[in-house]
Amino acid sequence: MKMRSKFLIGLLSCSFALSFAQEGKVTNHIYEGNEDVQKEAYIKAEKSYRKALSLAPEKATALYNLGNTHFLDKKYDEASQRFFQTQKFASSKEDKHRAFHNIGNVYMQKKEYQKAVEAYKNALRNNPSDEETRYNYALAKELLEKEKPPEEQEQDNKKDQQDKDQEDEKEKDQDEEGDKENKDEQDKEKEGDEGDESKDEGEPKNEGDQKKDQKPNEGENKPEEKKQPPRQGQLSPQQVQSLLDAMNNQEKKVQDKVNAKKVKGVPVRGKKDW
Repeated sequence: MKMRSKFLIGLLSCSFALSFAQEGKVTNHIYEGNEDVQKEAYIKAEKSYRKALSLAPEKATALYNLGNTHFLDKKYDEASQRFFQTQKFASSKEDKHRAFHNIGNVYMQKKEYQKAVEAYKNALRNNPSDEETRYNYALAKELLEKEKPPEEQEQDNKKDQQDKDQEDEKEKDQDEEGDKENKDEQDKEKEGDEGDESKDEGEPKNEGDQKKDQKPNEGENKPEEKKQPPRQGQLSPQQVQSLLDAMNNQEKKVQDKVNAKKVKGVPVRGKKDW
């Protein structure tokens, strides 16, 4: 079974104030314990961490590394206790995440998969993006499902199917409600358009629209035909010439009269032109 563990050897923040001298001693004991862990000298490492905790009982770093030492030495109950203390006194989300992750690892070793799932969940609440925790969480869930008897698995499957059916039915109802609202809105718009058309039919049209819609009556506004002058009868060339001469003589007589009125003294009878 492949499982990824977190074994951080480092300094976490202290939750209470220490004097500079005490802090230095605590740090030295933790450093010595870390060196012993690298050499797999777990008993010596445990002593060093306990010395650090005697000076700073709530030192999250010492608690966490002591828990790791117990885990490597397969003392899972002691390891679980130290990790619980670590998450209690840790001052950052990342420190809590590491503690819960390793609590999950303890339960995985003890094959208590339900508790492991819960521990990994708590770890992910503090750091949702950690890939190792996500992997171990998925593995714990898979092992938990395999561990269940067939009857219980069937019940879980039925419950999952019921939940899915309820969710699908809920989505279907929401879709139908949305479709109904859209249809009602479309009907309102259609009624509004029909009302506008009825209103337009009942209202008198503008004079311009009336003229546009009216068709001209036959014979109305029709341009008058220009009356052609009566045609004269056909005249011979001699008659035309005689008529012209007569017209000229009349014009000459009229002109002579006009000229005579302009001359002072006794008028002189003019010579006839014909």
